[in-house]
Amino acid sequence: MTFHSPTRWADALAVRAEHPQAVPIAGGTDAMVELNSGRRRPDRLLDLSRIAEVSGWDTDGGTVRAGAGITHTAIVAQLAESAPALAQAASTVGSPQIRNRATLGGNIATASPAGDTLPTLLACGAAVELHSVGGARTVALADFVTGPKRTQLAPDELIAAVLFPAATGPQHFSKVGVRAAMIIAVCSFAVALFPDRRSVGTGIGAAAPTPRAAVEAQDFAAEVLPWDSLGHLDPAVAGYFGDLVAKAADPIDDVRGTAQYRRHALAVIARRALIWAWDDLRGAVPCG
Repeated sequence: MTFHSPTRWADALAVRAEHPQAVPIAGGTDAMVELNSGRRRPDRLLDLSRIAEVSGWDTDGGTVRAGAGITHTAIVAQLAESAPALAQAASTVGSPQIRNRATLGGNIATASPAGDTLPTLLACGAAVELHSVGGARTVALADFVTGPKRTQLAPDELIAAVLFPAATGPQHFSKVGVRAAMIIAVCSFAVALFPDRRSVGTGIGAAAPTPRAAVEAQDFAAEVLPWDSLGHLDPAVAGYFGDLVAKAADPIDDVRGTAQYRRHALAVIARRALIWAWDDLRGAVPCG
């Protein structure tokens, strides 16, 4: 096995162009499982962990650009204000040791339906920035993941960063599993409120072949939430929102849960997430 370990992004892209079969590896928390189990035996590995250019984040005009190499630990510590749901999701991934290694780009590239960061990014309307030696392009996250472990990433491309609007209102992430962390989600859900434009974003995880938005639920909530008065949220509104989220899912039966259970659980956690987010908004803005 040949191991490439560049320290500059341009050099990594050059290796990728010359050896498109090389498997990119950063934290290695997914790739090493496959290597150690013998399920994968690539001829080449492309180590991206030493490239500082893609390991940080910045903001520009209200848009956050998080480098693909930023770790889950750094997300929790540094992006809790700009991306609260993403930070919540990152905090539930594995153990502290895993979070110290696992990267945002890796979680996206793996394209697991149960990837914890994906619903939160989807709820924020995130896009994925892809680089090759030929240039750069940006693809909406909703379009980037095309199926379980399948993406639009071309053979000569690497994920450089993720772009999403900084939070202007509360966000919440919830997942269902046998415990709060270090588990693969049975189902998960994220909601993001954008009071400045009176819109709602959603993301469903582990209940469809790809992460997906509950568009009907988003439109319903955006229309009926009492944005002007910031009054109490009608429980019936939250309940119907949860039902619409469950309706948007396309779950399967597997060893972690049945499709019926996933739909029920999604309805519950979506209802709760909307209530929590709305209560946060009401608490943050003085009400008359």
